[in-house]
Amino acid sequence: MRQLIWKTLLLFLLILSGASAAADIDRIHLPAVKAERVRPLVAIVADNVGTETTDLVVPYGVLKSADIADIVIVSAQAGTINRMPALAIESDMTMETFDKVYPAGADVLIVPAMHDNRSDVVINWVQEQARKRAFVTAICEGAWIVARAGILQGRGATTHWYAFHSIARQFPKTRWIRGRRYVVDHNIMTTTGVTASIPASLALVEAMAGCAKARATATELGIENWTSAHVSAPFRLTVGRAGLVARNYLAFWKHETLSIPITEGFDEIALALSADAWSRTYRSQAIAISGNNRVKSRHGLVLVPDKEKDTGYVELFFDQKAASSRFLDTTLEMIAARYGNETADLVALQLEYARGE
Repeated sequence: MRQLIWKTLLLFLLILSGASAAADIDRIHLPAVKAERVRPLVAIVADNVGTETTDLVVPYGVLKSADIADIVIVSAQAGTINRMPALAIESDMTMETFDKVYPAGADVLIVPAMHDNRSDVVINWVQEQARKRAFVTAICEGAWIVARAGILQGRGATTHWYAFHSIARQFPKTRWIRGRRYVVDHNIMTTTGVTASIPASLALVEAMAGCAKARATATELGIENWTSAHVSAPFRLTVGRAGLVARNYLAFWKHETLSIPITEGFDEIALALSADAWSRTYRSQAIAISGNNRVKSRHGLVLVPDKEKDTGYVELFFDQKAASSRFLDTTLEMIAARYGNETADLVALQLEYARGE
């Protein structure tokens, strides 16, 4: 009888500890801010050849909105950063300059998806920042860069649904996890598809400045929660979806260039979500237009417009007053009205976003 009581007690303690661990599993524990800094230094790394639009802009916009850290966009080379699938921006400094100005390295490093995820320059720099004790956040397929830097071995991680099986095959020493928007394992956070950048960025805000600050920032952006909860199963490429891609792509006579008018102080998150979505229909490409050759966003991001005004392209509606995060829902509704619900669903699939969330 006594043995049965002890076994029951042990089982209860195991269940309790498991529940406690589950509650804390995606909690970020940031290292102390490096010496002589008043607040964290966040570096967002970018490759000039091509860096995913939303992966870069959303963390920048969310952290800038919270105003709790110093944010620096760091590029491999001087000059414009071309973003995928749309827009172009200027970086704040090159990797070489960053290393001179901040020899101790970043406190937090954000790694978006990049066109060339085998760039030795980028991979080596990410590896060096991790060695200098930066908390590393890989957004979407930025996981390829982080994995190739060797810092995911033995860790739990996730990535965009489309790359999941490929990256798992190439890096079997990482525990690849489905069903979570973001995964935190010690000093590394990885996320699922493009739109996971929003809850992941708010999780960083909470880690830096507490839940109240994260809640206030989320409310400003129109976000209800930033938990890691995520249903992965619906995100997959079916025969029907592949057929739609082919039909939209091959109907080249129906392809359109759509212009988004930009003025000084534009909302960078809203623009990124809109341009990103419209450029994934396989029927349209979004471009930014302005009367100036450089335009600053609400929080200081420098955009390089594609064209000056009066291009003759179809002009898209861009409401600067709409809540940043909700702009994606508005854009998907506009895509559905223009190209049909199937195409809007295809765009949401690529962004790993459940319409109506």
